[in-house]
Amino acid sequence: MAEVLVVTSGKGGVGKTTATANLGVSLALLDRRTLVIDSDIGLRNLDLVLGVEASVAHDWLEYLEGKVELKQVILQDGRFPGLHILPASQFRGKESVNAKQMRRMIDLLRPHYDYILIDSPAGIELGFRNAASVADTAVIVTTPEISALRDADRIIGLLEGLKIHDIRLIINRLRPDLIARGDMMSCADIISLLTVELIGLVEEDDRVVVASNRGEPAALDPLSRAGEAYRIIARRLCGEIIPIEEPVAITEAAGLWDRFLRWFTR
Repeated sequence: MAEVLVVTSGKGGVGKTTATANLGVSLALLDRRTLVIDSDIGLRNLDLVLGVEASVAHDWLEYLEGKVELKQVILQDGRFPGLHILPASQFRGKESVNAKQMRRMIDLLRPHYDYILIDSPAGIELGFRNAASVADTAVIVTTPEISALRDADRIIGLLEGLKIHDIRLIINRLRPDLIARGDMMSCADIISLLTVELIGLVEEDDRVVVASNRGEPAALDPLSRAGEAYRIIARRLCGEIIPIEEPVAITEAAGLWDRFLRWFTR
């Protein structure tokens, strides 16, 4: 029976869809039967990041409306027998589906997978609430920016209100050099603000953009630091205990010293 994870963020543009795609691929590489669902109705992108856009003939909203069977909507990634994709509609609005319909569909899918990842729309409106309503676990993706962190904190409160208490955090696009200069919040600072379990750190990596544009997730790239990070996060999701090595462990004190010097020279 699948564990259902909603991958979400308060702010758009923090890498949530990229995280969903890479975690899905990484879980499939671990021989876990995995389904990734794009729930961003009207703004789907998961198919592009995974490179399967040419294979999309139907969407899961058509299934809910009784127009097609579920097996006609689910795509199998030819690179990984254990990875399936459920694309969203590109031309409808988020009000076209409700939480009850989502729950009915997820209940049908659960017995066939080990993990179901739902790529939630950014923000706190109906699309987010529909996706979160069927989840056992939430994975919040944020970047070390004040606006993203404030929105992530808001999302944590909403998830707890929906009775989701298993909340994990991925800090994306981390820049150790900026942390060292005191120009970016450290991981310790972020955890003290958000007070949820940190499950992974993903450093800024230009290879992610190249991979996404090619429809080849970074998790497949042995030279990608971000790809390696997502493979490790997937192993943690599967229960493997892997210590989180902060790239700022040595430079965090330097960042604090830089902030002190800037203050003192004023």
